[in-house]
Amino acid sequence: MTALTALPPLREVIAKHGLSASKALGQNFLFDGQLLARIAAVPGDLRDAEVFEVGPGPGGLTRALLAAGARVTAVERDRRCIPALAELAEAYPGKLRVIEGDALDTDPASLFDGRPHIVANLPYNVGTALLVRWLSADWRPWWQSLTLMFQKEVAERIVAAPGSGAYGRLAVLAQWRSTARIAMTVHRSAFTPPPKVMSAVVHIEPATAPAGVDFTTLERLTAAAFGQRRKMLRQSLKAVPGALDALATLGIDETRRAETVSVPEFVAIAAALDAG
Repeated sequence: MTALTALPPLREVIAKHGLSASKALGQNFLFDGQLLARIAAVPGDLRDAEVFEVGPGPGGLTRALLAAGARVTAVERDRRCIPALAELAEAYPGKLRVIEGDALDTDPASLFDGRPHIVANLPYNVGTALLVRWLSADWRPWWQSLTLMFQKEVAERIVAAPGSGAYGRLAVLAQWRSTARIAMTVHRSAFTPPPKVMSAVVHIEPATAPAGVDFTTLERLTAAAFGQRRKMLRQSLKAVPGALDALATLGIDETRRAETVSVPEFVAIAAALDAG
């Protein structure tokens, strides 16, 4: 009998510890073991791999990651869930390290000797902030891949192509030196309690970073461009020193709008700005 089959059903664990999903913490619990196993399989073979998980709650996804052979470090803010996670750690000796704290205040890179996969059903209220932080890491980043659950609308913004309504700053920051795809969608009915929106799992892998571009420059550029996305570039970028000159040099029509500018074009503009 494996540790996973020896564990009580997750619903029993939640009842035993008197747990309920906290709206304030953006929690929604997943109980479907097959679905959780599918999510854990997205990064590939996790046997003896290091995994960083944010917001494990009572440990549904954690169970699936451990069953896949991973060594998991989980950061959980909700102290009500710590006893349930401690029981899970006992079932998988030496495989689960639980840190009580806020992921926004944690330096995960310092927790690992190697490069972990990040796999998480992210709390909706901090998911985008954490993603941007992980994307802003020095390249080659400290993580191997990101497998993250978001609201489906946010997931579509991450993988969006130019010209679509979902295309914006998040797409550029995710795609300029990474590959991003939607690995699966998850119906709202799979969660307890069901959220008001559908969800999706996004998988991101780092790629080669274009030379001569600083992340902060690209972030500042896209923030300006998409902050006034309905305006022409000559208006939205006029507050970015040198941006209009860069457009002229690169032959990018300043009457275009940000949503029509491709990721490589944004990278070229940022490179021109960094070149001075």
